Amino acid sequence: MIRAVLLLSAFALPVAAQEIQQIPGAEEMFSGEDDGDIMKQDWENGILIPLNQDEPEETRERVAQGSAAVLRGLDKLTGDVRDLEIGVGQTQTLGRIEVTLSECRYPEANPVGNAYAYLTIRERGDDAPAFTGWMVAASPALNPMEHPRYDVWVMRCTT
Repeated sequence: MIRAVLLLSAFALPVAAQEIQQIPGAEEMFSGEDDGDIMKQDWENGILIPLNQDEPEETRERVAQGSAAVLRGLDKLTGDVRDLEIGVGQTQTLGRIEVTLSECRYPEANPVGNAYAYLTIRERGDDAPAFTGWMVAASPALNPMEHPRYDVWVMRCTT
């Protein structure tokens, strides 16, 4: 009986009494410093921000604006695959969904290397978008559209 009380009291210590371990280097990650100005400046200069912020600016990938994008759409119900060429600011229909391209960017050094497209996809008759965001051609699973019937992914930008 005394043993059970001792065991329970060991587990019922208040949180303040327990030692909190900190991950080395974490204090720098959560210093409260806002990187919004840096991100805005990089965005305006057409520089994609790498995951490693310590990387020098010269090694960051510079991008250029495309005037259109080639997208591929799949109707999962029928198995139909269709390529769409959409101009920036335009909307095209794929079955029951409408795809709007807001922006398409590609690497300046290698125009056929990758594409980054900002898309808004709505189901016809529905005001709420089924997808809004950037899609990356080289990594379609990074930010996919989750729709029960359709898949859409970016192939390339065109000028």
